[in-house]
Amino acid sequence: MDMLWNGWGDPAKAAPLPESVTGLLRDLLGVKPRTTPALRLDDIDLPATTAGPAAFKALAEAVGGDDDRVRTDNESRIRHTRGKSTPDLLRIRAGDFSDVPQAVVLPASHDEVLAVLRACSAHGLAVVPFGGGTSVVGGLAPRRTAFVALDLRRMNGLIDLDPVSRTAVLQPGLRAPEAEALLAEHGFTLGHFPQSFEWATIGGFAAARSSGQASAGYGRFDEMVLGLSLATPEGTIETGRAPRSAAGPDLRQLILGSEGAFGVITSVTVRVRPLPQARVYEGWRFASFEGGAAALRKLAQDGPRPTVLRLSDETETLIGLAQPDAIGGDLSQSAAGCLAITGYEGTAADTAQRREQAAAVLTACGGTLVGAEPGERWAQGRFSAPYLRDALLDVGAFAETLETAAFWSRIPDLYTAVRTALTDTLTEAGTPPLVMCHISHVYENGASLYFTVVSAQGEDPVAHWTPAKHAANEAVLAAGGTISHHHGVGTDHRDWYVREAGPLGISALRAVKRRLDPEGLLNPGVLLPTD
Repeated sequence: MDMLWNGWGDPAKAAPLPESVTGLLRDLLGVKPRTTPALRLDDIDLPATTAGPAAFKALAEAVGGDDDRVRTDNESRIRHTRGKSTPDLLRIRAGDFSDVPQAVVLPASHDEVLAVLRACSAHGLAVVPFGGGTSVVGGLAPRRTAFVALDLRRMNGLIDLDPVSRTAVLQPGLRAPEAEALLAEHGFTLGHFPQSFEWATIGGFAAARSSGQASAGYGRFDEMVLGLSLATPEGTIETGRAPRSAAGPDLRQLILGSEGAFGVITSVTVRVRPLPQARVYEGWRFASFEGGAAALRKLAQDGPRPTVLRLSDETETLIGLAQPDAIGGDLSQSAAGCLAITGYEGTAADTAQRREQAAAVLTACGGTLVGAEPGERWAQGRFSAPYLRDALLDVGAFAETLETAAFWSRIPDLYTAVRTALTDTLTEAGTPPLVMCHISHVYENGASLYFTVVSAQGEDPVAHWTPAKHAANEAVLAAGGTISHHHGVGTDHRDWYVREAGPLGISALRAVKRRLDPEGLLNPGVLLPTD
């Protein structure tokens, strides 16, 4: 099944907003109903391909001579146009297909990927690796008009499982739910559950340094990766002979987060863990975001650390975004304060012990146990927020997210700076926003802040958002945060990443790209500026 071409996820799961929420948007933010008719897939007239027959023949030969694995039909090209950020969807809904690929190519092996890269080099075509298509930072919109989308869906297997070492070798086009199902057959789990879980792929997780909602317990995806295979125009890189090594710089770290700019990830070796016997989620309430953050820091630094640990600020708690199926349902005093979600996974005994010990810490820090209901509702709706975003767009609202991370001492100023930048910029544009935030990931030394912004769309929604996004990016760097904690760089964050990494760091990365991709074919303009 493919995702919605003009929205997120499974079409069967898309649902309209309740009238109560639509009314709230109208009264609170001045959201006006959309009047432009929705664009239909069959009505779209794409720009003609500029690649010639010789190029398409070479691509077909690279994937075994099967013409069906080189697709140039309108629907295939449309479904591989950009990612799933709000600007991506607004542009495609407005009929802007300027970033449409020339073709969609479906290799089935590492060797076929190498052959496709050679064919593209011979015919001057750029290459955009495409997994689940879930990028929200412009990671699938290269700065080149003549490119092919390299769809890795045929490379979707569990290659090897070592139960003694607890490692698995997975192919890059394997979607997260299928990966979990294959591992579960052997009694294991990866434990990586980002919001994009239903559609994102193993290769995408590695390429963007993904972080899942259970990262407090299982770790980020880059912490799970033990080895990688990378296909480049200049050949193959294999990494990961051992779990740790002192044999020079770790090339895995160079590939992780490279977003298709250095090569195409063709296999990923990960560590796996036994399936948990018990899963328990519950809610806690704190009087303030500051107090709740201090409690989370206490657990992150001194333990015991839950598997899931999140904290919504006052606005997000009031609106109900921590429980997407309850949006706008309780705007009373009973929803005051800040809601934290804790989750515990493992053996029954370990789960019970950590839960009891964590409860003592949270209580000592001023928290009040709300019970299992908020935690269970969060767990049930944990992947539904992107569907909610689409429903908001449908009624004329603008909704987008951004995230960052910093050391604990900088979190208060970072939180204030980003909120202020978003609020001031959008208010000046005549669309005062609702800005919500939660701590989404915690570490011993810091945390990630995840912001959600909702406002009226304005006359030109993309132009309306761009200054606010830029202001938020400036605020992040000025307050000492990183430009991205888990969404990646893409094109949206590239110019700020250049400043974060510094001139010498960027020059070093450009030297790597020139060696691995001398013609600049791989995802040009993504991660690094084009020369």
